[in-house]
Amino acid sequence: MLNFLPSIVICFFSFCLYIINTLFWLIPIIVFSLLKALIPLKASRTVFSYLLDQMASNWVAVNTLNQKLFYRVDIEVEGLNNLSMREWYLVLCNHQSWVDILILQRVLHGKIPFLKFFLKKELIYVPFLGIAWWALDFPFMKRHSQAFLKKNPHLKGEDIKTTRKSCEKFKYKPVSVMSFIEGTRFTPEKHKKQNSPYQNLLKPKAGGIGFVLDAMGEHLTKIVNITIVYPERIPSFYDFACGNVKKVKVKIETSDVSDELKGDYFNDRAFKISFQKYVNQMWEDKDKTFSLLRDKD
Repeated sequence: MLNFLPSIVICFFSFCLYIINTLFWLIPIIVFSLLKALIPLKASRTVFSYLLDQMASNWVAVNTLNQKLFYRVDIEVEGLNNLSMREWYLVLCNHQSWVDILILQRVLHGKIPFLKFFLKKELIYVPFLGIAWWALDFPFMKRHSQAFLKKNPHLKGEDIKTTRKSCEKFKYKPVSVMSFIEGTRFTPEKHKKQNSPYQNLLKPKAGGIGFVLDAMGEHLTKIVNITIVYPERIPSFYDFACGNVKKVKVKIETSDVSDELKGDYFNDRAFKISFQKYVNQMWEDKDKTFSLLRDKD
């Protein structure tokens, strides 16, 4: 542990290690991504997928080592015992800071399959990163707005079909799909502007989860509901990299993806209302959990 060093020194060296670690793994990930794209054999692509996931997992492991080397952060975690590397998960979490991602990667590493995020289909064209995300099997989604569908009714349902096709690979390989369903990071200003009914959270966007479950419902078996609390204050990445985050509380609750959560969210009004009630109740319970974790000694 080098946490005895001055804060600015810790920040410099830890940030440098983050960059070195990222570049070290990004280069082979891009090389193997190109090989995966150029060799169209199913068997070779499967092998490349596992190798690429392992590289990404190693990147997370070294980031965690970096944190343990420079910071003394106490992470209290509840609920890890119910997780497995052999399940298909939808991971839902409140969102306060970019630090959330580092905390999630750290506490879930080796407990569930490597976290993947749903990305807009257009992001596949981002230089280098697009091919890397594709090779790492990040699911790409294509969503049309209601205004677009009114002008082009013949394309209704095409977005779900496209996304389902991109998710077919998950039939045979366990996956964890991550979603911050508030859609943005929490700030007091956003909370006030939304007139959020929750004390500690922004309003959840049920449509995003409805889309994911509609596209991947047959591939997902468990929901991992995670609440992250920073008892002192919401940190920035700079705060975290400087070792100024002393405590984080994480509660993990796991449940089955029941049949009542499977349906046509966008065309079945009764199901949509029922699903929104489920999400709102989950967020109300999460708000209470947040308060309990924050106020607990």
